[in-house]
Amino acid sequence: MKSSIEQMNPVFDNRIRLGIMSVLAVQETADFTTMRATLGVTDGNLASHMAVLERNRYVRVRKHFTGRKPVTTYAATETGRKAFASHLEVLERLIRAAK
Repeated sequence: MKSSIEQMNPVFDNRIRLGIMSVLAVQETADFTTMRATLGVTDGNLASHMAVLERNRYVRVRKHFTGRKPVTTYAATETGRKAFASHLEVLERLIRAAK
């Protein structure tokens, strides 16, 4: 059996990706501007980490216009929600074992 640390999802090792999934775990969707402000990251940093999550099919990206303004909205996929929940369970087990 793998140790708890080996069961952690390496996609969530990065604090920004962990933050993104944390936000999307409690909000159905979040737009780029809100996500950037909530996490306190730059445009490029957020975009690159979103790309990793999108490649892994953990987030869905929707681009549309509101009037003439482009809006990018993110949502966690079912796959992403399950992977994140599993990651959190491993963290919880590790914390309980350390007590």
